[in-house]
Amino acid sequence: IGLASCIIVFLLDCYYNIILCWAFYYFFASLTTELPWQHCGHDWNTENCSEDFTKTLNGTSKSSGTLMDPVTEYWENKVLDISDGLHHIGKLKLDLALCLLLAWVLVFCCICGGIKSTGQVVYVTATSPYIFMVILLVRNSMLDGAMEGVKYYLTPDISKLTEITVWVDAGTQILFSCSIGLGTLTALGSYNKFTHNSYRDSVIFSAVNSGTSLLAGLIVFTCLGFMAKQQRRSIAEVAESGPGLAFIAYPKAVAQMPVASVWSLFFFLMIILIGLDSQFVGVEGVIATVVDQYPLILRKRYRKLGFTVVCCIVMFLIGLLMVCQGGMYVFQLFDYYSGSRIILLVALCELVAIAHVYGIHRFSDNVRMMIGESWLSHTIPYLQVCWAVISPFFCVVVFAMSIINYSDLSYRRANGRVYNYPVWGITIGWLLAGTSVVCIPLVAAFKFVKYGTSYEILKLLMVPYHLHKHQKRPQDYGERSLWEYETERGHYKMSAQMPENATNNSGGYVSEHCEMFVKV
Repeated sequence: IGLASCIIVFLLDCYYNIILCWAFYYFFASLTTELPWQHCGHDWNTENCSEDFTKTLNGTSKSSGTLMDPVTEYWENKVLDISDGLHHIGKLKLDLALCLLLAWVLVFCCICGGIKSTGQVVYVTATSPYIFMVILLVRNSMLDGAMEGVKYYLTPDISKLTEITVWVDAGTQILFSCSIGLGTLTALGSYNKFTHNSYRDSVIFSAVNSGTSLLAGLIVFTCLGFMAKQQRRSIAEVAESGPGLAFIAYPKAVAQMPVASVWSLFFFLMIILIGLDSQFVGVEGVIATVVDQYPLILRKRYRKLGFTVVCCIVMFLIGLLMVCQGGMYVFQLFDYYSGSRIILLVALCELVAIAHVYGIHRFSDNVRMMIGESWLSHTIPYLQVCWAVISPFFCVVVFAMSIINYSDLSYRRANGRVYNYPVWGITIGWLLAGTSVVCIPLVAAFKFVKYGTSYEILKLLMVPYHLHKHQKRPQDYGERSLWEYETERGHYKMSAQMPENATNNSGGYVSEHCEMFVKV
């Protein structure tokens, strides 16, 4: 399960930095007195470019189905220079490649000094975006039509609750935004002291995460309300989804504001800071996972630094595929298959492993040992029910709905043309999804091949492999584990854990509380 999570985060890191790359591109393009996407007439514009869909010519209204606004043409023809499909990757866009390189250099600089330097950088990257968000919200609230956007945002559409895609998207989004099933926060949390109050942090983190999403939504929809009022269209018509929201809809609204370049700089700087924060946490999570697995090889400072360099270079090289002319199709492939429904399956396996293999009561006792009884006296029964029943149930239901409602990936161009991915492209997507989740049955099969399928081995495979001293409760001493099974047949025969009152005697270990084995 840990290996599956690590692979998912690795794939996410490969394509998530592309968003930073686009943000850097727009940020540098905003360093002008006039934004390049405000008007037609540039080399990348076509004859169908129109700055205003609402004006009429000779009493006849222009058709928005055949015309393109300058913002959309800038995105597709200038930034992406998008090709016809996945079969035509095209040439590498050097300007985007340089922006991607800058993004990876910044990520490396943030994490190269280890967890201490990462923690110091977080103080800037995690707090600065809120300053820009408040500034943008205040500015957008003054725009004509902003309140209509807020009403549209805060008015629920109950009928949407009957759509399967809403539940699937909500489930995968909350897992992704809270890093559930990905292991990144778990890896970073391992640097805390044993008695650190992780329960308090998790409550604060969840509240801040939801509050930030609400604030970001207000910023976007106040702007969309203004844009809808200017174009005399409904908010649903001007709203975009996916990358189009940040790189088409919002730039389109900013282009209609006074001093547009300043607000564009604020917005894309905010995107860069938020993206950097998420990206280097993800990369640090991958590195920490591998280093903890092979501490004797990688834990030395310069070896870990070298491993960090290698990871960043490999992810950068994979990302170069997404800054070619057909890179958007590769980006959508990674996003649709490697980081969506598969996270639900991994999270389900993690819940089963913790609640039903490791043991819900053992896990609860471990949490009590860490943070004390006072924080959990009233909530631990509720948490146990969530870990053992409610959360697995919802993971199963949402994952099943995502499979039932599955449809092959397609990409809708701004001109309305829909590109349906070929069979070989869909196959690559499922291979991306399978590279992570296949680790779970493969490791299980490897264990059966290695140890056999006897009843004794089956029981050992269904309990924790090895409990460290701080994980053991009094009732756990004397409980047999697979680690003990291995050491009995290895070069050294000793028990899994030494009790505190064990003494050294004649080259072996003696204890009155548990059976010990003498070194061979």
